[in-house]
Amino acid sequence: MITIKIDPVTKRKAQAVAKKMGLSLSVLVKGYLAQVIRTKTAVFTDEIPNKYMIKALEESRKDVKEGFVSPSFKTAKEAIEWLKKPRKKYVNGLWR
Repeated sequence: MITIKIDPVTKRKAQAVAKKMGLSLSVLVKGYLAQVIRTKTAVFTDEIPNKYMIKALEESRKDVKEGFVSPSFKTAKEAIEWLKKPRKKYVNGLWR
């Protein structure tokens, strides 16, 4: 048995998340602790992107809009050729 101190707001929010997943808060915590033991890592993620990620996403959207995207490749050689010229424009997978 573990007893932890946590503020009521955080507890209510965590219980709501667990409930949406069909779990109790106790099962959610047990599962997380089992994962920590199994992987020997503790993963904490933030769903809200930071400024760097927002900038990267904006650049990515701009590249897609302007046609600077990778087509699918049939061979590794084709992929390597594209990697040497990553700013080539593509229209329907054809080099331009």
